[in-house]
Amino acid sequence: MFYEIKDDFITLKIKAQPSASKSEFAGLYGEDAIKLRLAAPAVEGAANKELIKFLSKKFKVSKSEIEFKSGQNSKIKLIRVPLTKKVQEFIKEIDGR
Repeated sequence: MFYEIKDDFITLKIKAQPSASKSEFAGLYGEDAIKLRLAAPAVEGAANKELIKFLSKKFKVSKSEIEFKSGQNSKIKLIRVPLTKKVQEFIKEIDGR
């Protein structure tokens, strides 16, 4: 499963694809990660900054509320986000439940 809910937070497993033409979700990556295209290169943290910015806008949370649990230097990342209504809607949409 690509997410884990604990308390009022959700941890998402994300497969990042840097240097895309635009930042967007690209569906599931297997069954245990979400693929996310990022419009920033994997140079000097630019892709990570774009990831935070994208998730902040998508889920309507502040950038400071998004936390890397692991994978800052990897394409597979664990990201912790507050469990908002927008996040719940996204999970239902992508998970099909």
